[in-house]
Amino acid sequence: MLSFHQVCASYGKNQVLDHIDFSLVPHKLTAVVGRNGSGKSTLLQSLAGTIKFDGKINFGDIRKDETGYMPQKSFAFDMSVMRNLTVTHMAKERRLYRKKALRLLEELDLAHLKRKNAARLSGGETQRLALARLMMSEYRVLLLDEPTASMDINSTALCEKVLKDYCEKWAPTVVIATHSMQQARRIADYVIFMDGGVPEEIGTPEQIFSAPRSEKTKEFLRFNT
Repeated sequence: MLSFHQVCASYGKNQVLDHIDFSLVPHKLTAVVGRNGSGKSTLLQSLAGTIKFDGKINFGDIRKDETGYMPQKSFAFDMSVMRNLTVTHMAKERRLYRKKALRLLEELDLAHLKRKNAARLSGGETQRLALARLMMSEYRVLLLDEPTASMDINSTALCEKVLKDYCEKWAPTVVIATHSMQQARRIADYVIFMDGGVPEEIGTPEQIFSAPRSEKTKEFLRFNT
């Protein structure tokens, strides 16, 4: 079980995470919502180990290489779209993985771009490629920071379907930061509302969106749904 124990993180004098203590439900998808600056991205960065923090995050028996992270600013390698998905695999394995890569590109409407230099993709295409790159491996933990922020409705739906299929097959623990309350409703098993660097309220989507307990949660949802 992934758990936070008195986790604090700061940027200069600005404390972004403030003595966080909670656990994630294993094998479920948890959406993290909240205002800009509430600590959503910093929470994921702490889990991914890309920033320094005080306190402790307990991963149990999960190894670092069993955690996949998609940062808010997605990137693509300066090579073909197809090669982006197979570059981390040994040459003798690439033929096996090409079939899997092509299937993912088709599911994410990128197959027609498979020979294009990925460095020339649009923002939404780059995000879809970054998600496909994660889906090539079998992770026990997935950390996705605003993974569909640059996408239109159709592309978002494709990505959510691919993520759902991945979760059904491999049952990872997934944490996704999202600005979209509709997305959190659609795909999350649990929702965390971050406010002022702490998880103000944690619950199922039905509880958070239909019967929030915290006044801060109610105020946030009043202006964001």
